[in-house]
Amino acid sequence: MTVISLFSGAGGLDLGLQLAGNDIVWANDIDADAVATYKMNIGRHIVHADIKDIDVSTIPDADVVVGGFPCQGFSMANRKRDISDERNSLYTFFYRIIKVKQPKFFIAENVKGILSLGKGSVAEQIVKDFNDAGFRVELHKVNMADYGIPQHRERVIFIGQRKDFGEKMIYEFPKPTHSRNGNGARCWKTIKEAIDDLPQRIKKEDPNNCGSNYKLAPRNYTGHRPTDPDKPSPTILARGNGKGGVCAIPHYNGKRRLTIRESAVIQTFPEDFVFIGKMGSCYRQIGNAVPVEFAKLLGNELVRIEKIISL
Repeated sequence: MTVISLFSGAGGLDLGLQLAGNDIVWANDIDADAVATYKMNIGRHIVHADIKDIDVSTIPDADVVVGGFPCQGFSMANRKRDISDERNSLYTFFYRIIKVKQPKFFIAENVKGILSLGKGSVAEQIVKDFNDAGFRVELHKVNMADYGIPQHRERVIFIGQRKDFGEKMIYEFPKPTHSRNGNGARCWKTIKEAIDDLPQRIKKEDPNNCGSNYKLAPRNYTGHRPTDPDKPSPTILARGNGKGGVCAIPHYNGKRRLTIRESAVIQTFPEDFVFIGKMGSCYRQIGNAVPVEFAKLLGNELVRIEKIISL
């Protein structure tokens, strides 16, 4: 299927969809480093601009719209909610795109916290908005570790299907392939399995084979908790606004933090995928991404549906 990508970042979601056989026809991000990374590794169809400055009429039509959106402005949902809240401008743009373009499907990714904002009323209102825009919507709370990603990463995936495709969802959300203890599936992939032999697979001078020297001070706080080699990695973190220092996950050897390349491998980026920018920017691009191999699973289903539609 053809895909429009909003808030593309370095392109984890887009690359996965592309590897599955879909065609990204237009993408956008405001971050210059992420756009440079995207152009080098995925394609030059990405537009570097503030999405609020883009004329919707200049965006091509497509089968699918994908992206994530911030939700802070919905925290007073149902009582003081206002879709014109400036903090909701990016959500409003996503909403406008799907309402105007009427793609066959949309896929939106967000943090799991969106489910608890306003005691659940935020997610309910967003689903209602999407429904009013002409789409049947499903919410899926997922842990990426359940899909073979070597990382404990909980996210919410919104799947939208245009209502004229029938009364039922024809998009079948991927079923988990892994679990904590196996239980009929494969066991979660550990961080050690993912990166232990990485030094043998890459050269010391290869791009992004460097990391933060920020000291380790093990304590029960995000980015400082010790990493267990026999479990999936903790969530690979990002500082979305580009402010503050690097927040790289500690390596399980307890002596240093993960390198940029190790973080990217845990996010299932190909080992030859090159990130552009200073160290903090590279870490941020990786932490903001959707794991590539999970995105590929989402894309496989689009390809399956497209074959059915084409018959």
